[in-house]
Amino acid sequence: MTSFTVRAPASSANLGPGFDSLGLSVPLYTTLRVTPQEVTEVVPLGPELEGTPADEGNYVYRAMELAAGRARRPLPPARVEIETEVPLARGLGSSAAALVAGIVAGNELLGRPLSDEQVLDVAAREEGHPDNVAPALFGGIVVATLDKLGTHYVRLDPPANLGVTVLIPDFELSTSKARAVLPGEYSRADAVHALSHAALLAAALAQGRLDLLRHAMQDYIHQIWRAPLVPGLSDILEEAHRHGALGAALSGAGPTVLCFHDTRENTERLHRYLHGVMTKNGLTGRVLDLPIDTRGTVVERQQQGSPVKD
Repeated sequence: MTSFTVRAPASSANLGPGFDSLGLSVPLYTTLRVTPQEVTEVVPLGPELEGTPADEGNYVYRAMELAAGRARRPLPPARVEIETEVPLARGLGSSAAALVAGIVAGNELLGRPLSDEQVLDVAAREEGHPDNVAPALFGGIVVATLDKLGTHYVRLDPPANLGVTVLIPDFELSTSKARAVLPGEYSRADAVHALSHAALLAAALAQGRLDLLRHAMQDYIHQIWRAPLVPGLSDILEEAHRHGALGAALSGAGPTVLCFHDTRENTERLHRYLHGVMTKNGLTGRVLDLPIDTRGTVVERQQQGSPVKD
């Protein structure tokens, strides 16, 4: 087999009320270059991956082995070079991008015995929820569930004129820490609020009702509990719409915050506001405007000196 490259995008999960079930992909990528050879080599590259294992204990390589395990076949040896643009522990699906890229790479190395649906199921069961891995695999906006019967999903193309602005602080927040602050039980009122708003959000995104996003993205399940871990989050959730945002949410477990914007409008005012929130709270970070990635994970094979994309 010839060498190939796998590129998986970052993702933003939950989008407010869609806890563990709704996400979208953005164009920051984890890239693997895989070359079949006699012995296995794992080569993390770049500052983001400094200190990560350079052997078969690497998370990406373990993900490749998950594909082999589901296919019940041994994984052929290869050189695996890993690079990423996705900041680690920032709520942008860095582990999901690595997991999906690894499973897809392992499946490619084995000759693709697994279907896309099987790849998704392997990833969702390893991650414990499908909200990051589904958009990382398929691109766009994805609503997905995980149960004992399988992983089920609906992919939506992004509505016209919907863009994303992300505030990425310069501090890390582990998913385990962000999950530890969540309560063990919720009231019926909070459950009804979550269900109704998640349904409204999915319907608004499906029909391009950008006017409903601010209302649909309200959440009482996780954001209010995680707000003390992310200085300025409460202010952004309450006030961002006054500065040009269509709606705002904590991205995944945080600390990144996502705002939707109308791509026909200038985002300078929103950027000023978000930078002001960081300054007020003694934080540093980046504010980026991003489109929604619609391709998901892409495989490019080298064939007779020319790349062939799948």
